Amino acid sequence: MEIYNDSQSAASQEFEKLLNEQLSKVKIEEGKIIEGKINKITEKYVFLFVEGLKSEPVIDINELRSQFPDKELEIGQTISILLEAVEHPKTGEIVVSASKAAKIRGWDKLVKCFDNDEPILGKIVSKCKGGAIVEHIDTGSLMFLPGSQISDKPLKDITHLMFEVQKFKLIKLDKIRGNACVSRREIISSFKKEDKAKIIAKYKIGDVIKDAEVKGFSSFGAFFSVNGEIDVLTHLQELSYSRVDHPDQILSIGQKCDLKIITIDETKLQIGCSLKQMTVDPFGNIDNYELNKIYKAKVMKLADFGAFCELEPGLTTLLHSSELSWTKKNISSKKMFSVGQEIDVVIQSIDKEQRRIAVSHRLTQDNPFETFESTYPVETVCEAVVVNKNEYSLFVKIGDIDCDAFLHCNDLVFTNNGEEELAKYNKGDKIQVRVLEIKASEQKIRVGHRQTKQDPLDYFKDRSKGDIITVKVISTDNKGIIVRPENVEIDFQIKKSEIAINPADARPSRWTGGEKIDVCIKDLNLETRKVTLSIKLLEEKDKAEALKKYGAAEGSGKSLPFQSLAEDLKKKEEEDKE
Repeated sequence: MEIYNDSQSAASQEFEKLLNEQLSKVKIEEGKIIEGKINKITEKYVFLFVEGLKSEPVIDINELRSQFPDKELEIGQTISILLEAVEHPKTGEIVVSASKAAKIRGWDKLVKCFDNDEPILGKIVSKCKGGAIVEHIDTGSLMFLPGSQISDKPLKDITHLMFEVQKFKLIKLDKIRGNACVSRREIISSFKKEDKAKIIAKYKIGDVIKDAEVKGFSSFGAFFSVNGEIDVLTHLQELSYSRVDHPDQILSIGQKCDLKIITIDETKLQIGCSLKQMTVDPFGNIDNYELNKIYKAKVMKLADFGAFCELEPGLTTLLHSSELSWTKKNISSKKMFSVGQEIDVVIQSIDKEQRRIAVSHRLTQDNPFETFESTYPVETVCEAVVVNKNEYSLFVKIGDIDCDAFLHCNDLVFTNNGEEELAKYNKGDKIQVRVLEIKASEQKIRVGHRQTKQDPLDYFKDRSKGDIITVKVISTDNKGIIVRPENVEIDFQIKKSEIAINPADARPSRWTGGEKIDVCIKDLNLETRKVTLSIKLLEEKDKAEALKKYGAAEGSGKSLPFQSLAEDLKKKEEEDKE
């Protein structure tokens, strides 16, 4: 059958004009939610009439039935749809969705509730990893319920909560991804907070709670149940005047105690209590104790830095490691005492404001350094035993006194070979020493070994700068010659620059060792132990006078045939002849 369609007829053109005018009055935009009226229902599809659209949008009937499970679809019924496309690029059809429209409107409701901090109605429809899935009653939107947010107490089974309509609080909303997270615990806690606030309002600071029951422990205190309606916390330091490391040391679960309220936090809805304030403060007896007097103390706890001791129940003090021993500086209290042991202590100070007591164990014993000072005063020469050594010194013990003396390697020998001499000594070796210094207050004793012998520099006590002495050549090298004065156990170096005036004569190789020569003292400082000898200075003295006196003394060394001396002598003889 052919249908004649004259699109150019006047009637057709007029109809098209009127239709376009009507459609222009209705704003149709893609991506917007619009209203559509059911115009026709078939087994598979529902046809809608939408004002402003040239043709009827079509929706799968199953999509609408899922949106209205409890309602029969009827002709003339108005539903909300999302206009996805006015014209599909391939089919040319109008694309709409009722489910997406419902989801968008449901999301808008969730956003509003989230912004206004309003609870929503929902039901738990399924379990999942990490929690459960909640369906929003109003919109059917699915939301995640974390396991930690199901209840204020851990629940192993949530079967009794499934499909029960109840309130939830939106705690997270991702508008971009369209994800929502809810909490049931927040709703429960809010009701409990109201009840807890009413209970706390009945108490005030200073009140005494009778028969509070120990409910649980933590590392920082103990929890008590008050009349089964509220829990209170007693911090560790408020359990006892004695030192307590854990509540189970003095309490047991189910034990009943009287507590005193010391803090009330209305914001956090917390009550802080004290157990120790229900007993007598042992620090009130502190006036019964005297300074510098010996008392018995019980060791309660041991640490590397000291020991916690108890003078009487509840009156605790710290015995610092520095006060353990006179001689053992870095010893741990764990190596000296045991928990429960009674030891002697001396009270050094009492600070009532800070509630602190300083005690000492070493003061209960004689100061070995004072004993040493009275037994071995400075300048005493005695025998010592090496008990230890380090890179630069020895530690020696003298007699039976329990303290060590310090001997530096520079005090072993008069020469500069102290470190070499130190290497010769080992633990257990005996050595003769002289007491050089005692500082009993600082626990220091200094001794020396070389001080037990004659100081070789005593040779120079009666001599001064410019004097001439006789020395023996010991050895030579490129730097100069090594010489030793007669009857002196110490060597000196004469540098190459101090051998002769004439550079040609300044040759250390001129000596083989064993020769006696005269030299001049160029520099002498006994305090700094600095002695400088020179042959060159001897040449520079009055040549004539030096020649008259040279070798005059018994045991004098031979005159040295220096060319410069010979020339000066010849010149002087010629002058005398004239």
